[in-house]
Amino acid sequence: MTTQPPDTLLKVDNVSKTFDLPNGGEVCALSDLSLTVGQGEFVSIVGPSGCGKSTLFNIIGGLTKQDQGTITLTPNESGETPKIGMVFQQDSSFPWRTVRENIEFPLEMMGMDHQQRQEKVQYFVELVGLQDFADSFPHQLSGGMRQRICIARTLAYEPDILLLDEPFAALDEQTRMLLGDQLTEICARLKQTSLLITHNISEAVHLSDRVVMLSFRPGKIIDVIPVDLPRPRSSDQLGSDAFSKLVGQIWRELKVEANKGLAES
Repeated sequence: MTTQPPDTLLKVDNVSKTFDLPNGGEVCALSDLSLTVGQGEFVSIVGPSGCGKSTLFNIIGGLTKQDQGTITLTPNESGETPKIGMVFQQDSSFPWRTVRENIEFPLEMMGMDHQQRQEKVQYFVELVGLQDFADSFPHQLSGGMRQRICIARTLAYEPDILLLDEPFAALDEQTRMLLGDQLTEICARLKQTSLLITHNISEAVHLSDRVVMLSFRPGKIIDVIPVDLPRPRSSDQLGSDAFSKLVGQIWRELKVEANKGLAES
């Protein structure tokens, strides 16, 4: 279940995390969780509310410290530690900056010269299909467009690992599926290693090479399902028998855990 894929870029080894509660008690969010992600893989993590998905995301991203276990990032050929980029559920675009200026922000922080910045910004504007809105401000755009700004801004940083925490959760189902198609194309073109946290099983199957299922609290891996649907992949496959079979298999395994979460909500 935790077999290490070729060219492992990220290794989570026996990670546990417990949080103190205001009433003096404590809650164990993760327990002895181990996971590997290979170079260029797209892996989704699904599980009921309270299974520690976001806690794991924050630990990998360096926002939270685990109590036990290790997070290992494999250095590249130059010995540099892989960079991590994070996209959250909430719209994090800068309202005072245009689409172009939003995407340019991390490049400014990196000290990149003006000409190189402009070339890179144009590439990522086109990559996410916002070239006709490059000089628009976020409030002039739809929610889906604003999330594309956030994805493009994060990708402009050229992260080795892209962490996505429910990036499409606030969007309607049609927009969600179309952006899933676009994200699949982008990650394939960039050979982007990605880790997605989602409650949406169909979305996980649509996008992923593997789907990792977590138990209800404390979060442990209960199964890892390879998604052997052919690539290039699109939402047109959502109605296929093979797609439905995978979604059904994952739901059957998660249903018991989801009921545990429901009982405590």
